[in-house]
Amino acid sequence: MKMSSLALLTSAGFALSLALCGGVQAAEIRVLSSNGVKTVLEELAPQFEKATRHKLLLNFAPAAELKAQIEKGEAFDLTILTAAGIDDLIKQGKLVAATRSDFTRSGAGVAIKKGAAKPDLSSAEGFKRTLLAAKSIAYVGQGATGVTINRIIERFGIAAEMKAKTIPLSGISAADAVAMGEAELGFTQISEILPVAGAELAGPLPPEVQVYTVFTAAVGGNARDSAVAISLIKFLTAPAAAPVIRAKGMEPG
Repeated sequence: MKMSSLALLTSAGFALSLALCGGVQAAEIRVLSSNGVKTVLEELAPQFEKATRHKLLLNFAPAAELKAQIEKGEAFDLTILTAAGIDDLIKQGKLVAATRSDFTRSGAGVAIKKGAAKPDLSSAEGFKRTLLAAKSIAYVGQGATGVTINRIIERFGIAAEMKAKTIPLSGISAADAVAMGEAELGFTQISEILPVAGAELAGPLPPEVQVYTVFTAAVGGNARDSAVAISLIKFLTAPAAAPVIRAKGMEPG
């Protein structure tokens, strides 16, 4: 299906979602969201705002960083983090358990500089050789993918060999670091690689070592307008949102 047709169908589907959001006075909703779903929200948020007249204040950062902010008392209405992070915050009483909704699922991928030769990602053994041959690798230090890559490196038994050429990032994505020539390989969610000019997706991690991250939404325990926040979750998880999610390299939750 051509993107123009896809957009029309998607907009039509969202129009049907108005019933979820109508009858409520316009509000400002503060959303703390993992970078992993940034591209999805950047497309869906304006459509929600247009359909409901509510204003979304989007704040993006690594999931672990946002979780720490929430634990320290950060004010917000809705958050989208990894499923494990959401569940822990629910246990702490920071989120409303009844509003927990899986939003998307995403696999980790490898970013390379645009036009560069693609590395061997066909198998775990090929990936191990790729890591050892790389001059440098990068990932967000507090990101979910960084944890995955560290575990893989430990599993391969090459932690000592990789230490000197591993670049933990902060304030910049792995794909951006690769595009700027700061690292040869970047590891992050596939959805974070696709939109970066100057970088391209070499491919997903091999099936033997791939770990999928589920991003989950929930309303804050002290949300200013929980009804509107809930309507946003319904909007994001409605069937009409699925084409946008898939187009960004993710799967609907």
